[in-house]
Amino acid sequence: MDALAPATSKRLRAQRLPAEVTSFVGRRHEVAEVKRLLSGAHVVTLTGAGGVGKTRLALRVAADVRRAFRNGVWLVELAALDEPELLVQTVAEALEIRDRSPRPPLKVLTDHLRDKQALIILDNCEHLLHDCAVMTETLVRAAPDLRVLVTSRQTLGVDGEHTLTVPPLALPDSGLVRPSTEALAQSDAVRLFAERAGAVLADFAVTDDNREAVEGICRRLDGLPLAIELAAVRLRAMSVQQLFNRLDDRFRLLTSGSRAVLPRHQTLRALIDWSYALCTDQERALWERVSVFAGDLDLEAAETVCSGDGIASGEIVDLVIGLVDKSVLVREEYPSGVRYRLLETIRQYGRDRLRESGEEGALRRRHRDYYRRLSSEAYNRLFGPSQVAWFSRLQREHANLRAALEYCSTESGEVATGLDMASDLLYHWITSYYLGEGRRWLDQALAADTEPSEARARALWANGWLAVLQDDIPTAAVMLEESRVIGERLGQESVLAYVALYFGMVAANEGDVKSSIALYEEAVTRHRAAGNLAGLALALIRLSLSHSLVGDSSRAISVGEECLALCDAHGESWHRAYAMMALGVEAWRQGDVQRAVDLEKKSLRFNRSLNDSLGVAISLEVLAWVAATERQYRKAARLLGILRTVWEAIGTPLSGFTHLIHYHDECESRARQALGESAFSTAVERGARLPYDEALAYALGEEAPGNGQTDEAVRPSLLTRREMEIAQLVAQGMSNKEIAASLVIAQRTAEGHIEHILSKFGFTSRAQIAVWVGDWNRTTQDDQRDPGDSA
Repeated sequence: MDALAPATSKRLRAQRLPAEVTSFVGRRHEVAEVKRLLSGAHVVTLTGAGGVGKTRLALRVAADVRRAFRNGVWLVELAALDEPELLVQTVAEALEIRDRSPRPPLKVLTDHLRDKQALIILDNCEHLLHDCAVMTETLVRAAPDLRVLVTSRQTLGVDGEHTLTVPPLALPDSGLVRPSTEALAQSDAVRLFAERAGAVLADFAVTDDNREAVEGICRRLDGLPLAIELAAVRLRAMSVQQLFNRLDDRFRLLTSGSRAVLPRHQTLRALIDWSYALCTDQERALWERVSVFAGDLDLEAAETVCSGDGIASGEIVDLVIGLVDKSVLVREEYPSGVRYRLLETIRQYGRDRLRESGEEGALRRRHRDYYRRLSSEAYNRLFGPSQVAWFSRLQREHANLRAALEYCSTESGEVATGLDMASDLLYHWITSYYLGEGRRWLDQALAADTEPSEARARALWANGWLAVLQDDIPTAAVMLEESRVIGERLGQESVLAYVALYFGMVAANEGDVKSSIALYEEAVTRHRAAGNLAGLALALIRLSLSHSLVGDSSRAISVGEECLALCDAHGESWHRAYAMMALGVEAWRQGDVQRAVDLEKKSLRFNRSLNDSLGVAISLEVLAWVAATERQYRKAARLLGILRTVWEAIGTPLSGFTHLIHYHDECESRARQALGESAFSTAVERGARLPYDEALAYALGEEAPGNGQTDEAVRPSLLTRREMEIAQLVAQGMSNKEIAASLVIAQRTAEGHIEHILSKFGFTSRAQIAVWVGDWNRTTQDDQRDPGDSA
C-alpha cells in the first residue's frame, strides 16, 4: 500500500524546492508567461540551449506559485539518471512515496497523484525523452489537477504540451545611440555579470572605464547565464579587460563551476559536449558546417553551403528541424521569413569540431562563394522594385558578408574577389551603420591589389564617395583622379560618369557650386548615355540641390521632379526618398512650408523603415530649418538636439552635405536668440535625451495608437489612470504596503499594478519607474512653463 511519508507540514513542504543561494536576475517576462501557461495547460516544457537557465526559471516559477498547489510542488532532478527503467521510481522517490507492494511503479505513482493538486518539475529530460513523454502523458490523463513543468533541450511531444523557449538574458541595446553606463548596467546580462562579479570582488561595479569590456564579455557569451557566471569567477585572477581579451579560448578559460552540480554543468565545454552527444551523426555534421556562418542564416544558405559529402540538399530541412528541436539552432521569425542562429558559444564549439575534421577550409570557401553571388545580385538589382528588400537582406546578412570579406583578405589569391565584393556592397555601406567599415574594406583591398583594372577604377570611385560622406575631401579627390586616369585609359564610360558625379560632390563641399553643376550635368549626360539608372538618379538629386543653392528654383524643381518620375517608372524607393528631400529644401526656400514638410516627412518615414541614418538625419535637418522659419523655436531646438545625437553616431555633421551647413547654423542662431540661452539649451538637451524611435516619432508628429496624443504622451498612454497614479507613488519611495494603504486597495493588487508597469515599459526595477516618472514630470512642467513657439 502506498503512503505519503509524513511530509505534509508547511516546514517540510517548503524544503521540497532548493533554496536560492544566489540572486535571480531578469526573466520578468518569462516568469509571467510560464505562470500563464501553467494556469491552463497540464504540461509546460521549457526548452533552450544548455546553460540558458531553464532550471533556474522553473524553480523561480515554482516558488512563486506553490501556494496554488495544496499537495505540494516537487522537483525531480533527472540529469544524473542514465537508466530509463528507473525513471518512474526516481519520480516516486522525489515525491516521497513509500510503497512496498508488488504493483508496477507507474500504477503506484498514478494512483497516488489521481486526486492531488500538485506541480511536478521534471528537470533535464533531454536524454530520456521517450520515457518522460510516456510517463507524463499517463500521469496527466489520470490526474486532472496535476501540472508538470519540464525542462529539456527538446520538447516531449505529448498531447496538450505547451512550450516556451527560454532565451539568453537580454543584452544591451546596440542601436544608433550608445546607451549610458547606467542604462547599460540595467540590461539583464550585464546585471548578472555585475552581481556575480560582486560576489568575487566586493567593490566591483560597472563604470565608464570598464563598460566596454563588460558589455563585450556579455555579448561574446551571448547572454548565456552559465557562461557569464563562469566568466565572473575568473575575476579572482584577472581584470575585466584581461577576461574579455581571452574569451576566444573560452572553453579552456571557463572551467570553474560549482562542485555541487554534475560535471557536465561545471564547465562550458562539457555542457555542450552533452548536447553534441544527443545529436545524430548527420545533425553533428550540419552543426559543424553551419558554424562557418556568422550571425544567422536562412534555409537557402544552409542548403547551398552545407549540403554534399554525406548530406543531400533535400535532407537539410529535416536536419535543421532536428537541431532546432534540440535547442542547438535558434529559430527566429522575420518579415522576410524564418532564419536560424547558433549562439556564439555553440558556434565556436562547432567550428572547433569542423577544424578538427579538416573540412573548415572547404566550407569557408563555399560560404564566401555564396555571399559573393549574393552581393553581386544585390548590386545588379540596385534600381527597381526589389531594391528595399535587397537592402534589408544585406543588413540582416552583414555578419556573413563581413566573414566572406575576411576570407578574401586572408586567403592567398582572393584579394581581387574581395575588391569586387566590397564595391558591390557600396549601397549597403551607405544605407546602414557601416560606412566606415566599408571604407576600411576598400582601403585594404586597394592597397593589396594595385593592378590598374576596371575593378580597381570602380573601387576607387566607390571609395571616393565614402570619403566624401566622411568629409575626407582631399583623399576623395586623390582616389577619384586615379579612377579617372584608369577610366580614360580603358575607355570605361561608366567609370568616367561616376568620377564626374563624385567630383561634383567634392566641388560642392568646397563651396564651388558653379563647378559642381557642370560636373553633375556631365554625369547626367554620361549616365543617361550608358543607361545607368542608379547613377543618373543620384546625379539628378545632387544637381537639384546645387541649382537650389544658386537660386535657380525652376531648374531645381524640374531636375528633382525628373528624378522622381525616373524612380516611379522603375518602382525605385531609395533615390526617390533623397529626391523628395532635395525638393523639400527648395520648397522651403520658396516659402511653401506645407509642401516642404510633407516631402521631408515622406523621405524620413522611408529612411526610418530602412534604418538609413544618413537619410534620416538630412530630413531631420530640413524639418528643423522649417520649424525655425515658422517661429516654432522650441521645436527647432529639440530637433537640433536630436540631430546632435544622430550626427555624433554617424561621425560627421551633415555627412556628404556639408555645403548645406549654413542653413543649420542659421536655424540654430535664430532659435537661440528667440528662446534665450537657458531655454534653448534645455530644449536641445531634451531632444538629445530622447530614445531614437521616440525622437523620430516626435519629428514626424506621430500619435499614439488610438489616443490622439503626441509622442510625448505615448508612454503615459500605455498606463491606465490607476497605474499612472501608482507609478507616481513608487517615485515618492512608497513601499507596496504603503501604496495599498494610501489607495485603499489590497497589497496584492498594488503589486499586480507595479508588475504591469514594469512589463509595459520593459523595466526591471522600481528605480527605473521612479526615474521615468521624474523625467515625465519635468517634461510636463517645462511644457507648462515654456512660452511656446511664439513669434
